[in-house]
Amino acid sequence: MQVTSLGYRTDLMVRRMEGSEVIPYPDHVVVRSPGHPGFWWGNFILLAAAPQPREAAGWLARFAELFPEAGHVALGLDTASPEAAERSGLPEAGLRIERTTVLTADVVQPPPHVNRSADYRPLAGDADWQQSLDLRLAADDGNEATANLMFYEQRTADARRVAETGHGAWFGAFDHGRLIAQLGIFSDGGGVARYQNVETDPDWRRTGLAGTLVWRAGQWALSELGARTLVIVADPEAEAIRLYRSVGFHDTETQIAFQRPPYAV
Repeated sequence: MQVTSLGYRTDLMVRRMEGSEVIPYPDHVVVRSPGHPGFWWGNFILLAAAPQPREAAGWLARFAELFPEAGHVALGLDTASPEAAERSGLPEAGLRIERTTVLTADVVQPPPHVNRSADYRPLAGDADWQQSLDLRLAADDGNEATANLMFYEQRTADARRVAETGHGAWFGAFDHGRLIAQLGIFSDGGGVARYQNVETDPDWRRTGLAGTLVWRAGQWALSELGARTLVIVADPEAEAIRLYRSVGFHDTETQIAFQRPPYAV
């Protein structure tokens, strides 16, 4: 299967670098993260096209066959057509459609409000990465339930491993040594770099940190990773998408996914 969606192509790129299994079939791709069963989008099926309504039950059965222990269902569609997705029969099967905007840039510019008070650099060493985990939990409303903590511990370890094997960097904005904003940017050397997890400490939001960090990390990726295209994915209704546009990103495509969380009936 030839994946055409830039969003999914870069998703698969990052999953491979993290160590997930990416297995192509003629009409779908299977992504497995055996050590990380709670990561929905590390354990999913990417379909080559939106199914016909009569095919929806078959894809749900295929997911159950591939991921018998999973409580969730996650299906990506390699199509940008909302109409085809809505006619797929998946909403009627209890899956929620998710539409995100894939934005790209080949140059980046400073945001309208540049934050010049923070120090910007890649994370390095155990103390920095512990702060990265702490910030992830804080950005997720401080929810430190055991399952959530384990999830973020694994995702932080994944990010550190990819950064330390030379596929990119995890950048932080620091205030007197305290990590107050962060993001990742990774590439496999093919000319495309993908941003990951732009997060700001709740106490430091709306201070220009995120925009400055996106700009600075993009400059670094263009010069140090040999990237020609920068890719970032955002909720079209979220405030962050305006920030990304302000530093030079433009809307390129819509990425479509279906999911059903473990607690859904």
